[in-house]
Amino acid sequence: MSRPAINPSLEICITRVLLVATLVPSVMVLDAMRGALVGASSIAEAVDACGFLLIFAFLLYGSLSYHATRIGYFKRLRTHVRVKRSVLERVYEGAARPVTFLVPSYKEELPIVRQTLMSAALQECPNRRVVLLIDDPCDVRDRASLRAIDAARALPREIELLVSEPAKRLDIAHSAFLSRARLGACDIKDECERLAELYTSVADWFDAQAKAWHVRDHTDRFFVETILRGPARKHRRRAVAMARIAASSVSRAHRQIAHEYLRLAQLFTVELTSFQRKRFDNLSHEPNKAMNLNSYIGLIGGIYREVRVGLCVYLEPCAAEDSTLIVPACEYIVTLDADSVLLPDYALRLVHLMNEPGNERIAVAQTPYSAIPGPKSGLERIAGATTDIQYVIHQGFTHHGATFWVGANALLRRAALDDIVTEDTERGHVVKRFVQDRTVIEDTESTVDLIDRNWTLHNYPERLSYSATPADFGALVIQRARWANGGLIILPKLLRYLMREPGNLHRLREGFFRIHYLTSIAGVNIGLLVVLLYRFPESFQNLWLPLTALPYYVAYARDLRLAGYRRVADLLHVYALNLLLLPVNLGGVAKSLRQAVTKRKSAFQRTPKVSNRTCAPASHIAALYAVTLYCVVAAAVDWLSGHWLSGAFALVNAGIFTYSIGHFIGWRESIQDLRSGGIGRGITLWPRTWIARDDVARGLHPMRLSTSTWSEH
Repeated sequence: MSRPAINPSLEICITRVLLVATLVPSVMVLDAMRGALVGASSIAEAVDACGFLLIFAFLLYGSLSYHATRIGYFKRLRTHVRVKRSVLERVYEGAARPVTFLVPSYKEELPIVRQTLMSAALQECPNRRVVLLIDDPCDVRDRASLRAIDAARALPREIELLVSEPAKRLDIAHSAFLSRARLGACDIKDECERLAELYTSVADWFDAQAKAWHVRDHTDRFFVETILRGPARKHRRRAVAMARIAASSVSRAHRQIAHEYLRLAQLFTVELTSFQRKRFDNLSHEPNKAMNLNSYIGLIGGIYREVRVGLCVYLEPCAAEDSTLIVPACEYIVTLDADSVLLPDYALRLVHLMNEPGNERIAVAQTPYSAIPGPKSGLERIAGATTDIQYVIHQGFTHHGATFWVGANALLRRAALDDIVTEDTERGHVVKRFVQDRTVIEDTESTVDLIDRNWTLHNYPERLSYSATPADFGALVIQRARWANGGLIILPKLLRYLMREPGNLHRLREGFFRIHYLTSIAGVNIGLLVVLLYRFPESFQNLWLPLTALPYYVAYARDLRLAGYRRVADLLHVYALNLLLLPVNLGGVAKSLRQAVTKRKSAFQRTPKVSNRTCAPASHIAALYAVTLYCVVAAAVDWLSGHWLSGAFALVNAGIFTYSIGHFIGWRESIQDLRSGGIGRGITLWPRTWIARDDVARGLHPMRLSTSTWSEH
């Protein structure tokens, strides 16, 4: 479904009404619970009342936070004025500040990485450089891995060669224009005709790439339409517009013609390269994305040579004439996941924002990524819907001064990273940490580090970036378990920051949203598990209780529709998916608690991006079956004992679990996952590794896969 037009003022009014509709029944429920607590005749009754009250209070906290961020999002949308292209393109007329795009990659499929690198290489901002950070293990005994590394290293060179032909042709045209201008031999009409021909040739190049692109799925279709055909249409319109320049005043025409030649000359001018930190023994080998980024960021602006000592290779600073590696300095860094796509004006708009007077303390500018539209898989579509709702929430965070860095893409100010850098020792070598890797949600913890140093973060109120959503349950498990792991560990650091100014109203508002963001997964999922497994007295349940949740679901349904989804059907599917992810989220929370106690970091596990189905953890599938069976038994027991309301609730949830397993995982696939996970054989697929469906079909034993290869990320 297409996205309908948004009326921000109407949505703000509706949200305010829904907010009041939430508070009124909530007051009634809280009053009833107060009475139950005061009238408790035993410790057990008091504990029941306190537990129920705590769960309800946290769910109410989440509902109020959602309504408030929704209002903030639509307020920002109402006041947002899109910067004109003429203003954005002033960057071509001066010395453009250098931007380095860093794409961390670990065992990615080449077509996926090619999309990402192409979207970065074809950015419209000048003075850019793209680096693929290959993090695959350098095991000389594994020839398949070495071939994969060689193919990944060849990819930036292949793309650079692809864009070099139009870049050379446009640079020659620009130089020829400058020669004519110096000689005073410029004829406005002739120059406009030349520019029209050049823009037409650029459009033809984009169309040729679109025609040659191998379209496998919806991500390829989206890429071709937005990164190739979209710019082709824009350049054709620009070719037509050259006639208007010829009709303008002489001085204005000369300025515009010079601008167009300069823009064209920089359109395809980009350096693409790759880097492997694990080749060098004095760089970090910590198995996570944060240290992959940190290793290269620490080298930016330096000149180095490779030094071999025995079997070890080191990078050391040196003079330019002795160098084997020169890493140019830059003012801005774009971090971009290898499964993400940036619209062509992403960097142009965010760099302009960062350069605006008054924005000198913005450390991170980003657009929370949206799901790539049009997937065939029902799971991928609904998981993408939850991502698109998160976009609304994060935009609202910025209105309330509570922006979090979302790591799929971001424009970073190098000075801010230098301000929060720490040093540590790894294997006897000093390593720098710009982005903390204490948790697997490194962007979230780095947010707290930045705001603690009085830096700010900003979500640009336009959809300029898109990322792939896991296409199957096994891959989604890995992604969502990682998202659920770390918030509780970061919470103490956030509280210390907030307590520095406990009476500051702005700090209180900021804390309201930031605390909920870090604790919501733990609070909501623990509360949901308790409600599913424990039967509270029916006296706690009254008509006011469902009325407190109704406004939240109404707002959520509206946001689904505004994002291009179906209101009711997809809302029910989102609820079903959230139930299905209950053991996944609780597993992530458990890892946070374990790390807090043991002080040992959790292993970073990358989300698999493969064409085959990813095998889900057997323990999670077994947990889903167990909860479903428990709900069926609980419904039967409740009905036999006359507790009709509790029985109906248990039966409805049993039905939702049953539907979810069949719809989002598949009964045959879930049984296959149980078997491949080693149930009954003492073998666990989770969390050490994951395998693809074709591996199971070939009879590969899960434990035969190299854990050093698969579990490292």
